[in-house]
Amino acid sequence: MTAQLLPTIHGRWSAQDGAVTLVDAHHHLWDLGQNHYPWLSDQPEPHFFLGNYEALKRNYLPDDYRRDAHHHNVLATVHCEAEWDRDDQVGETQWLTQMHETQGLPSAIVAHAWFDTPNAHEVIARQAAFTLVRGIRSKPVTARSPTAMQPGAPGTMQDPRWLEGFALLERYGLSWDLRVPFWHLHEAAEVAQAFPRTPIVLNHTGFPWDRSAEGLAAWQHAMETIARQPNVYLKVSEFGLKDQPWDYESNRSVVLRAVAIFGIGRCMFASNFPVAGLRVDYDTLVRSVSRMLDGFSDADRHRFFVSNAAAFYRLPGLDQAAAP
Repeated sequence: MTAQLLPTIHGRWSAQDGAVTLVDAHHHLWDLGQNHYPWLSDQPEPHFFLGNYEALKRNYLPDDYRRDAHHHNVLATVHCEAEWDRDDQVGETQWLTQMHETQGLPSAIVAHAWFDTPNAHEVIARQAAFTLVRGIRSKPVTARSPTAMQPGAPGTMQDPRWLEGFALLERYGLSWDLRVPFWHLHEAAEVAQAFPRTPIVLNHTGFPWDRSAEGLAAWQHAMETIARQPNVYLKVSEFGLKDQPWDYESNRSVVLRAVAIFGIGRCMFASNFPVAGLRVDYDTLVRSVSRMLDGFSDADRHRFFVSNAAAFYRLPGLDQAAAP
């Protein structure tokens, strides 16, 4: 993609050989001294999908993001909730709004709200009142393997109380960031079909964790099922595997399959930094994904890296920015 002379989060444009102009549809920020993130401080996650994550237990603020991303022309970023203390769900949104006002990013926020709690309506309404909030990420109860699934259990995507809370997204004009292992995508497809006017974006390429032939076939079938719902989009992000190095060829196969399933018009780039940084640096990630898409036209690459995310998250002026 040709670099474009547009305002960026860096405050100035600087050409770099091979630089990509992009909207980052998914990243995180945190200040561990000022705010409380249980998984990063006092309640370790024993089943974290990338394994050991000690390296994440440090502050990650706008200047840290800019330092990681400085090789590329980042037009805007979308912050996805980062497991802030669930007793103060709106607190993260307030803090991020301050970051936007003082530091210039993020450009938009995907906030958190539980769908199945008695205060779901109150929290969703409060989140929706923030100018930067575009959607909600609320992780349903999921199983650690396909054989352990319990459809209909409290907090799952079949729970009537959960669905009642989910229905509020349409009322408030919010999207849903869907984050589940691929074996739950058939259930998610039913939710998408039941709420066709709610935009949904699947996080992290549907988590293709099992790279065996059988595992990839199961992942592909699940991806094809949810992709049949036209209101579902895809974040092409986070191909990292537990305790394994980042492998270009394996990840290229996943990316090309995913894009073929959803179509380039419903796919968007997302870094998932700093989490993805456990396996790959930002520059290598962006250049690798760009190289994977060498066979696509400039217009399609622009959709993937800029306009799809800008349109989905309603980023003013960017959905048509610098179109080839």
